[in-house]
Amino acid sequence: MNDPRPAEQALLAAPRPAADLRTRVRAFEAELIAFRRDLHRHPELGRQEFRTTGLLHDRLVAAGLAPRLLPGGTGMTVDIVPPGTPAGTPLLAFRADIDALPIEDAKSEAPYRSTVPGRAHACGHDVHTSIVLGTALVLAAAARTGELRRPVRLVFQPAEEVMPGGALDVIKAGGMDGVGRIFAVHCDPRVDVGRIGLKVGAITSACDRLVLHLDGPGGHTARPHLTTDLVTAVARMAVDLPAVFARRMDPRWGVSLVWGRIASGSAANVIPQHAELEGTVRCLELAGWREAPDLLHELIAKMAETHRAKWTLDYHRGVPPVVNEAGSIAQLEAAMTARFGAAGQVVEDTEQSLGGEDFSWYLEHAPGALARLGVRTPGDPVVRDLHQGRFDVDERAIGIGVELFAALALEHSTV
Repeated sequence: MNDPRPAEQALLAAPRPAADLRTRVRAFEAELIAFRRDLHRHPELGRQEFRTTGLLHDRLVAAGLAPRLLPGGTGMTVDIVPPGTPAGTPLLAFRADIDALPIEDAKSEAPYRSTVPGRAHACGHDVHTSIVLGTALVLAAAARTGELRRPVRLVFQPAEEVMPGGALDVIKAGGMDGVGRIFAVHCDPRVDVGRIGLKVGAITSACDRLVLHLDGPGGHTARPHLTTDLVTAVARMAVDLPAVFARRMDPRWGVSLVWGRIASGSAANVIPQHAELEGTVRCLELAGWREAPDLLHELIAKMAETHRAKWTLDYHRGVPPVVNEAGSIAQLEAAMTARFGAAGQVVEDTEQSLGGEDFSWYLEHAPGALARLGVRTPGDPVVRDLHQGRFDVDERAIGIGVELFAALALEHSTV
């Protein structure tokens, strides 16, 4: 990668008014696109992001900053504090997730296709990381010229794809200490580049993982009445448990239990001794998320008794919903429209999804918001959905994301 310092020198020589922010962002744009492509070629899974962390660390140090590695060795935070900032002034934070997914990159024609078999940046975390890196570079230069008047924290978080999420690693290490407001973006392939999707309130859902283990003495299929017919038991639970669970929960909570794996048996004439069901529980509302574990234990106990099966439930708490704060959404809308056009042209309403996002943990410590960043090339007929091997982005989204975050720090956000 080229020496970044000439871009910083050009930035320092640029006109000083914040209105010239776009020129400063563009000074880094080619470098940030190259950085994103490098990450895309070398994806790393959650808490294994050592190369990614090293690249970020070195670039931030080259910009005159002092990043702090997380105790696990992947991920970091870095503060930019203008001289003379009073002690205790709340920090404005921006978060990026740096991990990739365990799926194959199917973009055979892309020169930046993943070089690691079975690993791909198929959720846009390489874009998020490049945006927050670019924000750090622009704001570091603004701090040196006296234009940055509030302290800022950049969070490069590992393991977003690993429930309950690397956000908890950041919080445990003190990454939210002193933060007054926090923002993030997530790539949305349904939104055109140059636009963002905003929603006040819950924008994602709670997501937990569960594994149900059923056990019995086993036996011969000629004599099912003398044993516990585990195949029938697990089949009935696979069908009946989601339906009964949904009927016991308030339908306004949008609770969904969906199985992803069922396993039992190894021979046609042998009743097995063990069976498993594995799946996820997703909830639109916090109330449903809080009630789900106890209710599932109750229902499973009754169904298992009917089939004379012993059972254990491994219920793994994932993440609560991301609940966007109204004031933070207003600031995002103000910054986006001031930089790029009228609200109807660059800001659109977005729906709550059933996907999980560990940005929710940060919002239990400070107000903030997650925006959906448009990455679709206008007119492109191909849908490159998240978590699919052909996922890709219009890289113009990187500069737009940097300008949006830098504008929040320099012009629009209050904490």
